[in-house]
Amino acid sequence: MASTNCYDVTTWPTGDPLEDIGEVINSIIADIKSRQTATDVRDGGRPGAVIYIPPGDYRLRTQVLIDISYLRIEGSGHGFTSSSIRFNVPQDEWRHLQELWPGGSRVLVDLAPQDDAGDTSGAAFLVERPGSPRVSSVEFANFCIDGLRFCEDGSGMPAANTYRNGKTGIRVASANDSLRITGMGLVYLEHGLVIHHADALSVHDNFVAECGSCIELRGWGQASKVTDNLIGAGFHGPAVLAENHGGLLIASNNIFPRGASSIELAGVTRSLVSGNRMHSFYPGMVVLRAGSSENLITSNHLLRDDEPWAPFVGVDNGLDDPYGILVIEGGQNSVIGNHFSEVVDARKIRPSGATPVIVHVVSGSGNYVANNHVVAKDVRVATGDSCFAAQVDALLATEASGELAVVTVLIDAQSRDNVVLDSGADHQVVMDRAVNAFRPTPAIGAGPAAPRGADLFGTGR
Repeated sequence: MASTNCYDVTTWPTGDPLEDIGEVINSIIADIKSRQTATDVRDGGRPGAVIYIPPGDYRLRTQVLIDISYLRIEGSGHGFTSSSIRFNVPQDEWRHLQELWPGGSRVLVDLAPQDDAGDTSGAAFLVERPGSPRVSSVEFANFCIDGLRFCEDGSGMPAANTYRNGKTGIRVASANDSLRITGMGLVYLEHGLVIHHADALSVHDNFVAECGSCIELRGWGQASKVTDNLIGAGFHGPAVLAENHGGLLIASNNIFPRGASSIELAGVTRSLVSGNRMHSFYPGMVVLRAGSSENLITSNHLLRDDEPWAPFVGVDNGLDDPYGILVIEGGQNSVIGNHFSEVVDARKIRPSGATPVIVHVVSGSGNYVANNHVVAKDVRVATGDSCFAAQVDALLATEASGELAVVTVLIDAQSRDNVVLDSGADHQVVMDRAVNAFRPTPAIGAGPAAPRGADLFGTGR
């Protein structure tokens, strides 16, 4: 028996998906609601549906409103390619490029956000339903949402590099349960994903980059995860932001520049940030603020270096180097077993002559900072016009002109009862040692002489 709950936007009789896929999907949702009216039939009632978007370019001029549960919108390819690189190539060279736009199953967001219509007007996909139960099991999978272009914002930056256009890929405005966003490509949106009041959310294996901000978990939420994504925000916004979440897992993400922060937690408790690779051109990579507490930050690799791509040289997030790479405003957090690389040109440190800080405990008590390794180098990296080549060259450069003096751990006076173990030499850790516990990383040659030769194996010879 053929299913009546599987739809293809290219065969649906209402609207033209090439001209306005939003009209088509809204019509399909209306059909689902008109057919699935009963809430309890044979221990079932509303199974939901699948809407398929084949490979192709589909303009979206009408916002899609999702107010039903159990809806999956899927394509056959996330289609991501770098629009930022293309727009920063001289236009007379475009004819030599093999692709100009993202591909796959691609939705072109052609909305005109209204300044007086709130934050929702620029969202391509809006998930919103009041009442009980919460909207559940809405899924987005394997297609591209492309914001097309950024706009001038009065900053003097070229429009292509402002990260401003008022557009959002997916906005979930009401409380929700078990939403899944998987295998998506989101590009050139001011906000990639904005999700309010999430419970058991999964944001997994997506490519969210060249967006003003990438993943924002707003309001409050619990038991959600952001895993195995490739993420790169612009200098205005965070790559990953979570507010008032408990039991959040942020793991195995590759977070690359140029986000104002890599991971920012506000009022987040009892959560885990683990196994992420993070790269930034500014301080303030990981920030725990607004009383974030009882979180474990472990086994992450954090690289802070200088911007090598010519169009963005001189652009930053406004923070000075003493602010810190990882900043804590909260208590009872554990920062264990992370690797920090501060590999910068000492001449570019801001303010001039300041000492960069790696871990900065601003406030709160009972934080535990242990077994973290810090590499600090003063390097000279050339800038270039090719984004890919310049950044790869910078990443692979390990030749250093000298060591860089850093404060590995700074604990401000208003914070006390913290423990710092093996996370910096005696002279690299700054804190009041009368109210905090400290054990320095052993220095080479500072301990007793080691046994010779076979004495290591207890032979006595």
